[in-house]
Amino acid sequence: MTASTHAAHLAQLNVATLRHPLDDPRMAPFVEMLDPVNAAADSAPGFVWRLVEEGAADATGLRPAGEDVIVNLTVWQSQEALWDFTYRSGHLEVVRRRREWFHRHVTAHLVLWWVPAGHLPTVGEALERLADLREHGPSPRAFTFASSYTAAEAAQHLRAVPPTQPQQTARTAWPVPAGEAAL
Repeated sequence: MTASTHAAHLAQLNVATLRHPLDDPRMAPFVEMLDPVNAAADSAPGFVWRLVEEGAADATGLRPAGEDVIVNLTVWQSQEALWDFTYRSGHLEVVRRRREWFHRHVTAHLVLWWVPAGHLPTVGEALERLADLREHGPSPRAFTFASSYTAAEAAQHLRAVPPTQPQQTARTAWPVPAGEAAL
């Protein structure tokens, strides 16, 4: 791949409103899938980073969008890499069974946007992109798989600042700083 291919990465946030608390027996099948699905993501081609709570293996304890809402925030080298993981891997089983564990959203629950390679989006940034998508619809700044934009089309919306978090290596899940959970 060329350097220009890596100039931007695709960030994604999805939110899910729980039907039951995670410790409820009805949520056990979902909870049991967390570690295997996260391990599959971490080793998937094109995976860059995923949000994890400090001291935890995942981000299910973070509740920045509401007490009954869990968030998934990741960064991928390309839209194709994210699509392949989401719909062509073991993750598809979670997608197929989501109605067992999560309420149906009437507003957008997934948002994609391009970030400069090396930038790790914050939870606040991700929630702002989701709010933008909900308020204004798809644009190069905030979009979905069905209404996607290329990194070139979104170039003016890439953050121009250098990364504020440590440089990550591929296939590494980074903990979120303790203060970030309050966003």
